[in-house]
Amino acid sequence: MRHGLGYDRHLPGCSALVVILHKCARRSAKPCPESVLTVPCDMLVFGGTGDLALHKLLPALYHLHRDGRLAAQTRILALARQPLSRADYQSLAERRCRAQVARADFDTATWQSFAERLDYFAMDVSQSADFGRLAKRLDSHERVQVYYLATAPDLFEDIAAHLATAGLAGPLSRIVLEKPIGHSLDSAKAINAAIGAVFDESRVFRIDHYLGKETVQNLMALRFANALFEPIWRAGHIDHVQISVCETLGVENRGAYYDRSGAMRDMLQNHLLQLLCLVAMEAPVRFDAEAVRDEKLKVLQALKPIHGLDVQDTTVRGQYVAGKIGGQEVPAYYFEKNVDNDSDTETFVALHAEIDNWRWAGVPFYLRTGKRLAKKSSEIVIQFKPVPHRLFNGGEANCLLIRLQPEERISLQLMAKAPGKGMRLEPVELDLNLAQAFQQKRRWDAYERLLLDVIEGDSTLFMRRDEVEAAWSWIDPILRGWHEYYQSPRPYPAGSSGPEQAHGLLERHGRAWHE
Repeated sequence: MRHGLGYDRHLPGCSALVVILHKCARRSAKPCPESVLTVPCDMLVFGGTGDLALHKLLPALYHLHRDGRLAAQTRILALARQPLSRADYQSLAERRCRAQVARADFDTATWQSFAERLDYFAMDVSQSADFGRLAKRLDSHERVQVYYLATAPDLFEDIAAHLATAGLAGPLSRIVLEKPIGHSLDSAKAINAAIGAVFDESRVFRIDHYLGKETVQNLMALRFANALFEPIWRAGHIDHVQISVCETLGVENRGAYYDRSGAMRDMLQNHLLQLLCLVAMEAPVRFDAEAVRDEKLKVLQALKPIHGLDVQDTTVRGQYVAGKIGGQEVPAYYFEKNVDNDSDTETFVALHAEIDNWRWAGVPFYLRTGKRLAKKSSEIVIQFKPVPHRLFNGGEANCLLIRLQPEERISLQLMAKAPGKGMRLEPVELDLNLAQAFQQKRRWDAYERLLLDVIEGDSTLFMRRDEVEAAWSWIDPILRGWHEYYQSPRPYPAGSSGPEQAHGLLERHGRAWHE
């Protein structure tokens, strides 16, 4: 029995509270003045013909342009190997952006003015001489230059070194690194060292687009701006935490990359661990980049190690086989394009993590992510402990649900008396739909916010070098345990909720995944 903003009039106490919360949200949702960028910059996108650039970065930059967030002199230069003219690239970019941007938000005149900023430069990033040509193309170094590396991680080191050699890594320049930063602790350290030799840490932006989502940032507001939750946000009141990022898609055009990485490196090492940090971190002394990242680092350092035979009891690997999603047949993972037919790469991973500190000792954190699952959903579930003594029949423990996608909302499950004779309890939800509460026509995409942060030099929502390395320090022993004890992926049909063994992680403790 679910109750959102369309509440049940037969539950007067609960419905009144829902209305009060909704009105408060509406009153607090007045648009806040935001800074308008006045400093021009050059945005250089390496890998400019790739899916990330065309599907995410250019649409985000188009929206920033449309909303007046880019300075008039800001230029966007896409770089790739294909010998395209400026007109060819603008035509390609327009086709891709039309497919990604909502029809109501795409305006031909606005696109034409955006295209005036957009140029293309053909180059091979493995050739130092091409960076010399690039330096001549950039007629001014007296402005912020942002180098966005939308390329494979094995190119990061060479690009940084060539930028330095060509004199393109001056004090106003910044570099953006897409995940994953390496494939292990050693490779991450090598990349960080190579980047650090050219750019000081304040000019390095390791991007995780999940941190740019409105609901993820609302998690910090929920925790640190509301006195209601702080006293109970700890082991004494929380039974367990679930963090799930489930996808219906397969590997699409990323088969070659994904078959080398798998779900652990592609998703859990970065996205899910960052969400865990935001759930578990202590309140920073102030809301700035270093204070926030200091607290996230402490969480990563407090994670209880999983190594050796521990992997058999606390982790589950899976790989999808043929099945149906939305009534359509989909092939097994090993039949996907650019995937080895005998691949043992995991497309699903679930694990039981623990944080060894005073706030969280004894509270299990269950993390899972996978492809070709029954539904697309990203959510955090805070499951509270039941009341110490039950006076009434029925009833469940309170639960806080923070949903990141497909819709952004925060729901708190409470127990209320159902209409009729007797004290029969049923769960009801106080449900805050963020899009409705703030009445925006269009919510910002994560990349819009993060790109603007890079241009403005704000690294609060980006990962610091020691964060990345701490995450790999925890992940590496799990990967070694899988290899040493040959924990092969468990098959699960496409369109299911994952391997049965993943349910066992919770069932053995009397718990279940939130579905």
